[in-house]
Amino acid sequence: MASTTMRPPWMEKPSAVAQTAKTVVLVLLTVVMLAPFVYVIAVSFSSPQDVREGGLILFPANPTLAAYKAVLGGSSVVGRSLVVSLGVTFVGTTLSMAMTVLMAYGLSRTREVPGSRFILILVLGTLLFGAGIIPNFLLVKQLGLLDTYASLILPGVINAFNLVVIRNFFMEIPMELYDSARMDGANELQILVRIVLPLSKAVIAVIALFYAVAYWNEFFNALLYLNDTAKWPVQLVLRQFVLEGSPLADAVRQEANAQPPPAQTVQMAIVVLATAPILVVYPFVQKYFTKGVLTGAVKG
Repeated sequence: MASTTMRPPWMEKPSAVAQTAKTVVLVLLTVVMLAPFVYVIAVSFSSPQDVREGGLILFPANPTLAAYKAVLGGSSVVGRSLVVSLGVTFVGTTLSMAMTVLMAYGLSRTREVPGSRFILILVLGTLLFGAGIIPNFLLVKQLGLLDTYASLILPGVINAFNLVVIRNFFMEIPMELYDSARMDGANELQILVRIVLPLSKAVIAVIALFYAVAYWNEFFNALLYLNDTAKWPVQLVLRQFVLEGSPLADAVRQEANAQPPPAQTVQMAIVVLATAPILVVYPFVQKYFTKGVLTGAVKG
């Protein structure tokens, strides 16, 4: 008869062979995931001679900043698109978080807010049914938002999934905190700002990152609603460079100097510039992911 104190297999200390196998697998996965990033960065710093030699470039023999100077120098469309993307991401994330938090707080107070359950059903319905491209385009056109930066923000200012996540977190906060705050004379706005938001830093940071990544990577709305290339975000410009090889690439290369950098290095430089901001922001938010979106500050 087996001992009742025997621990499950996953709780046993792995053998040296198993540890070695895990290490090898993790190292291989890390190399596979990092190799494309290293290649893109290396090519963006490569000289024309390095590109002509071909092969897999992991470290340029003759590193140069010519591609970045061509992309960001002068009246470059890429530099302007980066400013547009940064502005849209900052304004859009701020507006989305403000509206999502306010709506989630109202929907979490089902006893105090009449009709909150019906509104929640409507919100959940948007997760199942979408209007489609043509109705959305006609709506944006009817509102006079075509060829404006607002068309990149307002159509997706509130994401239903993010709203539900924040609402569920707010509902986990003990009602005793709300009641004690009301007894002290706090109104709903003071309760939200002084009690709910400080206890919700983890979920707020996670959802803010979700919104920021969505705004930064968005190019389809710009493709639909913007006709003026001066208002294009960096992701749409990147699409033009990499996929279509449009005259924009030739214009940027010729703008640099008498000997423009190769088109491949220009493309990779834009990829780096389009990826770097999110990679820079993510480490500051990573700790909130490890804590989990349902980690509260009240215990016991």
